[in-house]
Amino acid sequence: MKRLLFSILACVALAIAAFAAQTPQTQTPAPSADPYANNARPGTTQFPLAAPAGQDSHARDVAPPGAVNQGPFNAAAWKYGNAFAPPAGSKIWNPVKLKMMRGEKVTGGTLFSATDPATYCAMANAGYDFIWTEMQHNDRDWEAVARMWRTCPYAKAVPGVRVAYTDEREIQHALDAGALVIVVPTVDSKQEAIEARNWTYFPPLGRRSNGGGQAFDPAMWGGVPGGYRNTINDNVVLIEMIETLDGLKDADEIAKVPGVTAVFAASGDLGNFSGYRQGTPDYERAINIVHDAAIKAGVRLCGPFAWRDRPDFTCFQAGSETAAIARGVAAELGPFANTQPKPEVGPFAGK
Repeated sequence: MKRLLFSILACVALAIAAFAAQTPQTQTPAPSADPYANNARPGTTQFPLAAPAGQDSHARDVAPPGAVNQGPFNAAAWKYGNAFAPPAGSKIWNPVKLKMMRGEKVTGGTLFSATDPATYCAMANAGYDFIWTEMQHNDRDWEAVARMWRTCPYAKAVPGVRVAYTDEREIQHALDAGALVIVVPTVDSKQEAIEARNWTYFPPLGRRSNGGGQAFDPAMWGGVPGGYRNTINDNVVLIEMIETLDGLKDADEIAKVPGVTAVFAASGDLGNFSGYRQGTPDYERAINIVHDAAIKAGVRLCGPFAWRDRPDFTCFQAGSETAAIARGVAAELGPFANTQPKPEVGPFAGK
């Protein structure tokens, strides 16, 4: 009797296993940096909604039963699905975004030239809110940046970057590598602001493609509450820099683009493009145009760290790693700094 019972149970287990192997799985796929890891399951043999072999299914004009989008296909009127919606009650997990939403002051330390992960991690744990990894005025490559970011992803400062330009390749490289703060320089028009937004955000707000990368890995953001793909649109920070006269002309419209978190009044290049220095009326007028645009749009206003006490500025670019070393050494040594004697002869004489 026991043998018969065991045989029946074994047959039932085999039947359940066989059914599971033939039944499409609906659970949330495990996070992975491989963009192809969650493709259609190999071995699937049943495609109930597939077009008939060799026949026109008329899918452009007729929707399958049960489809949300009925009638002829219309991209402009398409109702976006909820497959990638953040779970109900999702909370912000990017501390920089959270701090900005609260209106608190945010600092970004500039990693200008280093490629050593140890240097990056020291900067990221020094007290800044995010690291402004410089990719506009530096010749390092994205592989070096990705290596630094993945060495200490949970440092105090989150990885951020100033990309070189408003470009799909630049911005998506940054995001796929794990950037949580995107700074876009020299935004001259509303259209350029929209392009920067499009490559920063996944649909439906933007046009970022689901390409994978280490950002999706559980060792970085793949294990965040709610999942990276479903929550990153609510957590990414997009800062658009206004640096030219054309940017000033369109500043109000740039700041109002949905998805822009902050506008940056570029202290150096607004002088460069206007021909006036800080403190002169024409220069200060340019800065105040950016200020007013941010206030009217209800977004944050960024500038150099030297302006940390300037009214309404709450987001700042701090100095580079080399400047931080010099300041740190001076603070550490105090009266012992620069007290070397000067020999009468040799290469150090007179220095």
